Amino acid sequence: MHIFVHRQSCPRAGDVSIDRILLIAALTAVIHLTDTLVYAVRLSGVITRRLATAFSLFQLISLLASTANLIQAPLLSSVVERTINTGLQHTGTAGQNLLESPLYYQQLAHLCLDIRMIIFAATLGTVAGVLSTPAFNYIFTRVIFLFEEAGSIPRLILMLLSPYRLARTLHKRPRYGVTFRPSLPARPRNIPMAFLAANTLVIGIWTTGVLSALYAGALLPDYRSTASLLSGVVNGAATILSAMIVDPTAATITDQALRGTRDQRDVRQMVYYLCLTRVLGTILAQALFLPAAVLIKEVALVIAVSNH
Repeated sequence: MHIFVHRQSCPRAGDVSIDRILLIAALTAVIHLTDTLVYAVRLSGVITRRLATAFSLFQLISLLASTANLIQAPLLSSVVERTINTGLQHTGTAGQNLLESPLYYQQLAHLCLDIRMIIFAATLGTVAGVLSTPAFNYIFTRVIFLFEEAGSIPRLILMLLSPYRLARTLHKRPRYGVTFRPSLPARPRNIPMAFLAANTLVIGIWTTGVLSALYAGALLPDYRSTASLLSGVVNGAATILSAMIVDPTAATITDQALRGTRDQRDVRQMVYYLCLTRVLGTILAQALFLPAAVLIKEVALVIAVSNH
């Protein structure tokens, strides 16, 4: 199927303004920033030897990402719906005729650029998370000890709301990079390269999975609901990789450091390279976006044909 170029001016998808796209991009950046900071939680748990407490406390922060995701998902869906509806309004056709319309392909081009902007926002959010990791690790380590003193989350929040307590907790300014610098060789040592490569691929697939499914719905407007629900076709591969390689390896390195059979610097090194591969994964998502959308479209077509 060819993409036609039309000289007629093409309105942006429906009433979708750049403000809505920027809002979605900002929410995406927040989600990926929070997901990146979870690596620092693992390091804080090893430093304090309170790994379970560290992950428990981080659940409060992850609520921010969950809230952002709840807002982002319907906004993303509405952008795709308006792209399709705009094509229907301006061409007066549906089905295969809509897909052959040059005007609709201009709408798809706008949508593709918007989604690539959202993926780029994921990269920016991840980079912001990486840059914040040393400071976050320092602060979160102190909050873990403060939680033991408080004994409960409500009391911890009240203590942190106290300017005196907050200043006392943060009385030393963290030096960015000091968390990582002493343990970073030119290339990873004692960290499996397959583990890092798998993490890059997993992040790339997870970053683009839902976005590719939504775009596949625009490529197949008659079965857009089917396509949008098939993000698991690509995300499933990432889930398997994560369950078989990434999570067990990270857990093993962390547990060995907690038991004292592995140097704590290996955990610092692992966190650094996980952050780095996360950035690379969001960049890889740009390359995976269209192939994943085509794959989902073809699977949706197979499902649609099998029902007739």
